Amino acid sequence: MQTEKSLVAPMFGARILPVWLMVLFLVGCDSSSNQTGGSGSAPPPPEVGVVELQPQRVTLSMELPGRTAAYRIAELRPQVTGILQERLFQQGAEVNAGDVLYRIDPNRYRAANATAQAELERARAELRQAQREWVRTSDLFKKKAVSERQRDEALAALESARANVSRSEAMVETARIELEYTEVKAPISGRTGPTLFTEGALVTANQAQPLARLVQLDPMYVDIQLPVDKLRQIRSSRSKDSEPQTGSDRAELVLLREDGSVYPHRGRVDVTDVTVNQGTSSVSLRGVFPNPDEDLLPGMYVRVRLTEGVRENAILAPQQGVTRNPQGGATAMLVNSEDKVVNRQLETNRAIGAFWLVEKGLEPGDRLIVSGLQKVSPGAKVKPVPADIPLQPASNGPAGGADSSSASTSGKEGAAG
Repeated sequence: MQTEKSLVAPMFGARILPVWLMVLFLVGCDSSSNQTGGSGSAPPPPEVGVVELQPQRVTLSMELPGRTAAYRIAELRPQVTGILQERLFQQGAEVNAGDVLYRIDPNRYRAANATAQAELERARAELRQAQREWVRTSDLFKKKAVSERQRDEALAALESARANVSRSEAMVETARIELEYTEVKAPISGRTGPTLFTEGALVTANQAQPLARLVQLDPMYVDIQLPVDKLRQIRSSRSKDSEPQTGSDRAELVLLREDGSVYPHRGRVDVTDVTVNQGTSSVSLRGVFPNPDEDLLPGMYVRVRLTEGVRENAILAPQQGVTRNPQGGATAMLVNSEDKVVNRQLETNRAIGAFWLVEKGLEPGDRLIVSGLQKVSPGAKVKPVPADIPLQPASNGPAGGADSSSASTSGKEGAAG
């Protein structure tokens, strides 16, 4: 029995030992597998689209409503009374300054002019007689042949004759002017309107109703109302890191028609009112635009883009990369040199197309996150990739040049902060 037990025990132990070794081996493999699998399942850094900001040359401007007005308007009124004899122009035609447009019956004024000429000749004859009488009387007075009183009477007659000549000359001039007034001439060059009187009508001197109106359409005025706060904004833009485009008193103007198309000719500021309208808190500007083709007519509603100046080193941030905090302040997410997200507080000036003009908070070379913002938070590690968006707004054409951009403040300044 002892011999059997001693044989059985080694055999049983030899069978048990390999089982435990297998269990330990499997446990070790499983642990190694778990460690390897845990390391491989860690998520990679999220990918975000960024743009690298660079300073740009930007033309600053604002759009304002305006109304066109004729450069000159002349109302034709007769300055003498008479029967309208002839109309010498086609209604709606172009006329030049000095052209005769109406003719009033001149017969009575010719007669008045002839009468005045005759009166002048009579006065001159009387003057010659008074001069001769004065010479004779003076000689006789020296010889003591006439009295001093007779000499004084001759001198008075001479002076009276001279006065009569002057009065007659004035009457001749008046008659000549009235005769010229029988031809109603164009005081300015322009386009005529409809005539309100026809041949045969009786017209009176300086009557209230005009015969017709003349309107000069080239150039054309555009009256603009500029709010006082925008006037301060223009002065601020020009005094800070900005150079005027065309001078403070001759800023360039771009006209936009009612359909949004750009008028091909550029204008300039002609005059600025120095008084603020108390009802609207605005000042009046009057711009002048060339109008060679008469595309603009008086009374048209237009919008005018007023150039403020040029910002040489402006920072423009795409609007999709700028958000607002609960207090309404502008914020942006940036990627630093370690590819980590940082939050930045911004101070924006205005919207320029799809960009914000940033005054503070961004520097040249900053990498602004414009896509993937919902996947990141400050301090997180990210993988920045270049975003496929333009780095500057489209040029505004001749107003700003090939390397500039136009800033329209209408409707967006409140959001810009």
